[in-house]
Amino acid sequence: MSIHHILQEVFGYGAFRGPQQDIIEHVVGGGDALVLMPTGGGKSLCYQIPAIARQRAGQGITVVISPLIALMHDQVGALHEAGVSAAFLNSTLSGEEASQVERRLLRGEITLLYAAPERITTPRFLAQLDSLQERGALSLFAIDEAHCVSQWGHDFRPEYRALTVLHERYPSVPRIALTATADALTRADIVERLQLQNARQFVSSFDRPNISYTIVEKREATQQLLRFIMNEHMGDAGIVYCQSRKRVEDIANTLCNEGIAALPYHAGLDQQVRQANQDQFLRSEGIVMVATIAFGMGINKPDVRFVAHLDMPKNIEGYYQETGRAGRDGEPADAWMCYGLQDVVNQRRMIDESPAGEEFKQGLRGKLDALLGLSEATDCRRVRLLAYFGEASQPCGNCDNCLRPPAVWDGTDAARKLLSTIYRVQQMGGISYGAGHIMDILRGKPTEKVTQRGHETLSTFGIGADLSELQLRGVLRQLIAIGAVAVDAEAFNTLQLTDGSRAVLKGEVSVQLRESVSSPGERKTKRSAVAAAKVPASLDVDGQERYVALKAWRAEVARAHNLPAYVIFHDATLAAIAERAPQSLDDLQGITGIGAKKLEAYGQEVLRVMVSV
Repeated sequence: MSIHHILQEVFGYGAFRGPQQDIIEHVVGGGDALVLMPTGGGKSLCYQIPAIARQRAGQGITVVISPLIALMHDQVGALHEAGVSAAFLNSTLSGEEASQVERRLLRGEITLLYAAPERITTPRFLAQLDSLQERGALSLFAIDEAHCVSQWGHDFRPEYRALTVLHERYPSVPRIALTATADALTRADIVERLQLQNARQFVSSFDRPNISYTIVEKREATQQLLRFIMNEHMGDAGIVYCQSRKRVEDIANTLCNEGIAALPYHAGLDQQVRQANQDQFLRSEGIVMVATIAFGMGINKPDVRFVAHLDMPKNIEGYYQETGRAGRDGEPADAWMCYGLQDVVNQRRMIDESPAGEEFKQGLRGKLDALLGLSEATDCRRVRLLAYFGEASQPCGNCDNCLRPPAVWDGTDAARKLLSTIYRVQQMGGISYGAGHIMDILRGKPTEKVTQRGHETLSTFGIGADLSELQLRGVLRQLIAIGAVAVDAEAFNTLQLTDGSRAVLKGEVSVQLRESVSSPGERKTKRSAVAAAKVPASLDVDGQERYVALKAWRAEVARAHNLPAYVIFHDATLAAIAERAPQSLDDLQGITGIGAKKLEAYGQEVLRVMVSV
């Protein structure tokens, strides 16, 4: 059976997307591959179709290494819906259930087996793989979320390092490693750690043109978030990322009090509560999940309309991975972030205080600087974002800087004044002070603290009177980011000069800044209307009624199967059915997302819904 036939017959798609066909043909032929493809780009098919094709050719089972239980559950559920024999081995199974899966595995009754890296490398599991290999029944290893193997990746998991045993123990079995985010440094680390030096690399465009990027300066973050959701995404599914567990719970409560359906998710919650919240987010519509980065990897919900960051992530990889959970269905979605001086201070401090070696810390600082550069940028966000991953592009016309070009000012002189003030304060009394006090001196504010310490007598007192506090905070963010100012966390976040201060003071380094902007402004009418729509605008009135009826039916089926609704049918498939208004099973043939098994399982039910509308 050809890969095109599998694509149509099993998964219900008429054509491959992007490099999928080349990847699949290479892996079916027994080649190793490293695949970088953006979230929502169809990575799973790149190993699922080879798994089916190779098993039908008598080459045995495919083992998928997956880091998350929830991801395994949904992937296996989706494969069952498509008529593919799949199973997982993880801690949710009882001893008897796990033994049953292992017996099916050894009998060759499973096409794809999902397991975590910790299980893969146990002596018991390796012995089972040995048995399969001896019988020529071990077909392929698929290493999902491969960036977890890299110390430079944003989700580093040491257990992934042990996966080198697969190549060492089973050198004749092809491997495919897949990830959505990896810069050149992370990519090289993946190749080295997984011994994929001879693997063919497939690097897709990282662009997600349906996502609009907006980054604003943090002022009243909670109110900024509320305005963003209420003005643009009321009733939509979304994810809000916060840095601390307490902040997660506070924001979730605030959203609920404002009439927004929100749930918290962080590692400190009871496991059952955490799982129940995740299930509700995946299986219901219009839920906003407020979470730490503990939530996200493997979340395949296609209709997430926005991802918001209330705190700045550690690096662009993390930011890109998290924003990529929005708009997986290809429809318009928003990536919104607010950031401030304290975010930069916190991230820089965590790096400086980590027990890692200095070379590693320098790498982390470079990644943080790149993210700050994206945040402070006055040119196209998407061009900056894609350039980080080595991809050239043109201004997108769909980010805040393209839609509302910001004003720019030269902050070099202000930076020199700020550094001079820090220097003179330390020279006067040998004591360091925090940002607020330094800015009061610079702006000529005779506060009680300033006058008590005689700082109104300094030569820099008042020389920045023409600068606003917001402007100075922007300057300070840049100085901290480039290492020209250090923040001493043990001394109440006081500011210290560094070796890097000298170049700025001498005028050898310029500081270019955007004017402070705190609100996302007005969207283009067309975007807002599309994002707010709950039914496809392309359908006529009758088609919209059919679409609503199909969604209600799909929700019932999903609940009965204990699966997210999109595993039954994607919204795009429901829209195509509603538009065609089929009267027979033949009319359902060829609709994207309806394979042979789903046509057999749900065809008559879909026709019944059509008749009832």
